[in-house]
Amino acid sequence: MSEYDSYPDDTTVLPTDEPGQDTDSWRHPVNVAHLVMGLAFLGLVVVWGLIAGDVVADDDIRWLLPVPWVLAGGAGLVATALGARRRSQAS
Repeated sequence: MSEYDSYPDDTTVLPTDEPGQDTDSWRHPVNVAHLVMGLAFLGLVVVWGLIAGDVVADDDIRWLLPVPWVLAGGAGLVATALGARRRSQAS
């Protein structure tokens, strides 16, 4: 193999699980900011679809637009609280 090949050779050492490693290491930590903004974006797309599909009347739009922000913020608070509780139990 030349130095320009992208495939590893037989001497490549891959990380393995250590015997004393935590069993929950497969869990990916939640980035709360990404969670909140992703849920807000998804909610706004749903609201846009409801408005574009004439499912929602014009008078209902004023209370429907803040709903994705409130739900995303609530999900962020729950994720933050659960993460803090999990970290405090691990200590």
